[in-house]
Amino acid sequence: MENLRLNVALLRRRVPNLTTSAKSVGLRPATVSNLCTGKIPIGRSEVRTLVALAALAECTLDELIIRGEKIEMIETGIKTLDLFAPLVKGGTVGLVARPGMGQLVVLAEMLYKLKNDSYFTILLKPEGEHPEIDDILADVNLVCYSIDEVYEAIAKAGKNVEFAFAADRSNVITGDINRLQQKLADIGIEDVTTFLVDLKGEAVDEDFPYGPLETLWQFDADLAFRHKYPAINPIHSTSTVLEDNQPDHTHNQVQKAAQKLLRRYRELRSFVAVHGLDSLAENEKLTYKRGELLEAYLTQPFFVAEEFTGTKGASVNLQNTLQDVRKLIDGAYDLMEVDKMNFIGSL
Repeated sequence: MENLRLNVALLRRRVPNLTTSAKSVGLRPATVSNLCTGKIPIGRSEVRTLVALAALAECTLDELIIRGEKIEMIETGIKTLDLFAPLVKGGTVGLVARPGMGQLVVLAEMLYKLKNDSYFTILLKPEGEHPEIDDILADVNLVCYSIDEVYEAIAKAGKNVEFAFAADRSNVITGDINRLQQKLADIGIEDVTTFLVDLKGEAVDEDFPYGPLETLWQFDADLAFRHKYPAINPIHSTSTVLEDNQPDHTHNQVQKAAQKLLRRYRELRSFVAVHGLDSLAENEKLTYKRGELLEAYLTQPFFVAEEFTGTKGASVNLQNTLQDVRKLIDGAYDLMEVDKMNFIGSL
């Protein structure tokens, strides 16, 4: 079957305020968001939805839908990201979190890793006082103070450089990010992997906080409360890499099996909190234990946090993550203590 995906970059350029525009033509922002990140595959979407999006972007359906092009994934070495919501090379990722959930630590780790992988890393310093941003400055090649400065730096470096660019959501609201991406596309530079954060924590309450995205990292309050970092929600975080026809078949299978286990585990946690573990049937106790183990395994020590945690950072390649998770789901670690799974690398 032919690979199909939404032309997110074109939507981003043509329809800057997609939330309002989508609502104006009777589309649910959540549906549009899920189409953009691949949570709803193109093949399963309603024709009228695609027609409405094409009309908003003033393009044809052939321009809106990209056929046969494989999306390139950047392996981050962060288990939960690579498994559930892989980073798209040259795409835009939005981090959705309230303050205190660890989004800036995840951003710092990403910039640290990409800088070490020869990416040219750029941070657009947000206006106002944001002392929490200072911890990230060591992991960027260049700090800019205006969107024009970002454009000039990228344009000067040229097409043969891989860029990682980070900015606050305020620059999305003003339209600066859209204008930057359009100007770069006009000079043939599209390999800019963009990270958008929300320092005010307002994105959590929005249907479509950043406009079209290739990747969405949704943070989880319960995981953060229980210090299960990185506190990425494995159910609601999504990526176009995992559209039905895009990823490695094994990746797709393991991701879906892991989500199924974690969904059931979360249901059982609520039940156990009220009735106790002994109230579960034996097979459900096994599901609960494997869910505990998987949730613990998905925690990970970060390199940028070593001096604060005293634990050496760990990086795990995707194939090792898939192998570990598959074995865990199949019961290979049923006798292992949950605490021994916390903040490790690979098994």
